Amino acid sequence: MKPPFILAVLIALTIPAHAQKEIQKKFQTQFIEAANGSTIELPAGRFQMDASLWLDGKKNVTIKGAGEDKTIISFKGQISGAEGIKITNASDITVRDLTVQDAKGDGIKTQLVDGMSFINVKAEWTRGSDKDNGGYGLYPVQCTNVLIDHCTAVGASDAGIYVGQSKYIIVKNSKAYQNVAGIEIENSWYADVYDNEAYDNTGGILVFDLPDLIQKEGGYVRVFRNNIHDNNHINFAPKGNTVGKVPQGTGLMILATRHVEAFDNKIVNNITASTAIVSYYMTENPINDKSYNPFPSDIYIHDNYYERPRVKATGKGRMGKMYRFKLRFGKDVPHIQYDGIVDKKMTNRNICIRNNTNASFVNIDAENGFKNKSRDVKPHECEQQPISPVVLTAR
Repeated sequence: MKPPFILAVLIALTIPAHAQKEIQKKFQTQFIEAANGSTIELPAGRFQMDASLWLDGKKNVTIKGAGEDKTIISFKGQISGAEGIKITNASDITVRDLTVQDAKGDGIKTQLVDGMSFINVKAEWTRGSDKDNGGYGLYPVQCTNVLIDHCTAVGASDAGIYVGQSKYIIVKNSKAYQNVAGIEIENSWYADVYDNEAYDNTGGILVFDLPDLIQKEGGYVRVFRNNIHDNNHINFAPKGNTVGKVPQGTGLMILATRHVEAFDNKIVNNITASTAIVSYYMTENPINDKSYNPFPSDIYIHDNYYERPRVKATGKGRMGKMYRFKLRFGKDVPHIQYDGIVDKKMTNRNICIRNNTNASFVNIDAENGFKNKSRDVKPHECEQQPISPVVLTAR
């Protein structure tokens, strides 16, 4: 029996170019004319598109393929549209059981959707890790009640699975590899990220708050029971992207956000920073947004398992130079790294670290030119109230 991917390719080879054009028109018509409460059924096969598929203003619609790697929608050579699939101004939308490949921009972008589910969906770029790949694989932004379950993202030049400026989010049972960032939660409230595997990315899981966005901040994010390992891929983000500052070899990075709890994760073989807790100042980018808070606070890192090989941290990029010439850890690189930059408006930032297995710690004292690095974790041996689980609104 041939694997599903091979079957899809064989089916595609039997479909002539003019028939592919007819299939594209059919798919486009299905998206445009979908009635509320309907299901768009996409058959098994490999289908070539040269334009985005766009679903707008719909309610309670399911886009369903025959299975991941069975229904493959390829946008290689795309000439129209910035995304593979785009879904906007909608509610109660499900995309499931299909693969989107080689979109010019983002794989599947959803915006202003209340009730957005991705189930058994893959977004990938087949030429490998390349700066010209699209930025995001699965990309819900300004959405509420987001579910990403049993999904896969490969090759994104920014983040494979990305949720931005959204509220009430669950990302679970998914895989992200060969991206710059595997899974990223950005400027979003109330997110649970669990039972995922992030590997062979530049950074495994990122929780960021960035300036100059419509939704100014995020928080109340739980990252737990994930396998975050071997995220040592070279950073191939296009020049100027914030994620381009993430050093090769980062497991979990928490940047300038608040109320994050990371626990019961396995964080292994990330050569530079198994866990980094840093302010936005570490990016060295200017801050022009006066309402932006660049400091992390109320961070609780507990009951995780750490392990790394005795090798040097990355020497590549601006951050790599910091590790080579300023920090000079050699092969004894601490697992948990805190930048130590002081927020003069807050006496206690509540950076709590406790009960982690094999974990070593360092405050790198970035504010003072790394002059007073400290491996003493005692100032951070505190406990916080657990963050409540995310509950998505049922419909």
